[in-house]
Amino acid sequence: MAETTTSYQDLGYDKIFVSLDGSDQQDKVLDRAIVMAANDNAELYIGHVIDSTALEAAGTFPVDIVPSLEKAFRESVEGKVRAAEANPNIKKVEVIVRAGRIRETIKDEMLDVIEPDLVICGARGLSSIKYAILGSISTFLTRNTECDTLIIK
Repeated sequence: MAETTTSYQDLGYDKIFVSLDGSDQQDKVLDRAIVMAANDNAELYIGHVIDSTALEAAGTFPVDIVPSLEKAFRESVEGKVRAAEANPNIKKVEVIVRAGRIRETIKDEMLDVIEPDLVICGARGLSSIKYAILGSISTFLTRNTECDTLIIK
């Protein structure tokens, strides 16, 4: 029987997806994702969902607000994205912003399309009331992805 030799590079990740939520913790989560992508010479996908559930609950979905929310998110990560793009150890950097229900949008429009081998997200720590209503995105990602999940605290 032949022995299988696994190198450090073989254990690394090729496609890293980081889910950002716009919270104060977002920079810390993105910093970790950038370091991991550089260490593994991986592609880095930065995903953000503009949550439509609150707008849907109000009975309307003002489509004209989405571009300004997307612009604000992109501006909030712009410096870190430029630094990641300039890093020769990161193969590719792509920012993906969509509007919709967070869980479905992340799964259907991001994870199922990209097929990452690592998902990184923050542990935002929603209030118990909000958690009971919305659930935890980090828990959802851990349970519904085929790959490793890293939750940054």
